[in-house]
Amino acid sequence: MALEQAQILKALAAVKDPDLHKDIVKLGFVKDVTIDGGRVSFTVELTTPACPVKEQMKEQARAAVMQIPGVTDVAVTMTAQVRQAVSPDLNRASVPGVKNIIAVGAGKGGVGKTTVAVNLALALARTGGRVGIIDADIYGPNVPIMLGIKGQLGTDGEKIVPPEKYDLQVVSMGFLTSDDAPVIWRGPMLHGVIKQFFMDVRWKDIDYLVVDLPPGTGDVALSLSQTVHVAGAILVTTPQQVALSDTRRAAAMYQKLNIPVIGLVENMSYFTCPSCQHESDIFGRGGGQRLAEELGVPFLGSIPISEPLREGGDTGRPIMLTDSTSPAAKAFMAVAQRTAAQVSIQSFTSPSIIPLKPVN
Repeated sequence: MALEQAQILKALAAVKDPDLHKDIVKLGFVKDVTIDGGRVSFTVELTTPACPVKEQMKEQARAAVMQIPGVTDVAVTMTAQVRQAVSPDLNRASVPGVKNIIAVGAGKGGVGKTTVAVNLALALARTGGRVGIIDADIYGPNVPIMLGIKGQLGTDGEKIVPPEKYDLQVVSMGFLTSDDAPVIWRGPMLHGVIKQFFMDVRWKDIDYLVVDLPPGTGDVALSLSQTVHVAGAILVTTPQQVALSDTRRAAAMYQKLNIPVIGLVENMSYFTCPSCQHESDIFGRGGGQRLAEELGVPFLGSIPISEPLREGGDTGRPIMLTDSTSPAAKAFMAVAQRTAAQVSIQSFTSPSIIPLKPVN
């Protein structure tokens, strides 16, 4: 009896996406099913190249089809096509050339928000995504320093052409001012430059556009929410109580702006002595995870304090590039994978905002 495509799809319905909680057939992930006698081949197209369980799903799909009587060989090709999160709000425009915008914010300064934003962007690019980064911290644009990139923004006659470094397309206020020049602007001017950074830039096929926001709850975040559709916001905190308190305020701000908080990152979580490997909780540990649980948002991971991590930011050689096997780089890769999963969930689920849990 000849094999039929319906048999293949029925068997593959047993394979479920662990984040979307639906089978890969219903999700439309199965492509190009080919049957040649007892040989079966097909493609599984995931929603992100950063999927941490890609190989497990590949093996599950292969094993499921091999159980069909008459099947002698199964070839599975794994690919990815990042979906675009769509906003129901017509006042929030999509950005040409960009699929998903990820805001990285913090309730207070000094928690390493830009370090997280830069290394997150590099980790997403390392997984195979096309990534850009906007340095929207207008008053303290440090992304160019951390990426070791200098120069001015060019144009193609119609739009700004972002410079590229380490496979990232980059736009920053730092390209428009000298290093020691303060930016003293009021709200309308901030709104104008934020809109220009999104709409007047020639972004090229971006899967994830990471936006490094200023700390606190101010004009730039408000302008962001009014200008474009944001797939989600990541909050960066340190473990101590002062930072956690400000992070609660930032989470409430995003809720009011109808931007979903897709996760929380605890930076400076612990320090490992390079000589004896003893771990010291300089700022405490676990506060970020507890806050994430209280707010009902995903905890994306903990980043350790690391001298190479700090040096990489100061010299323009981020640790994701210089030492990808270090604990900090591995932590950033895990954060990137979880972030990509949350963005995928946003693209498949209802665009309405899920309320945060009340905090006593």
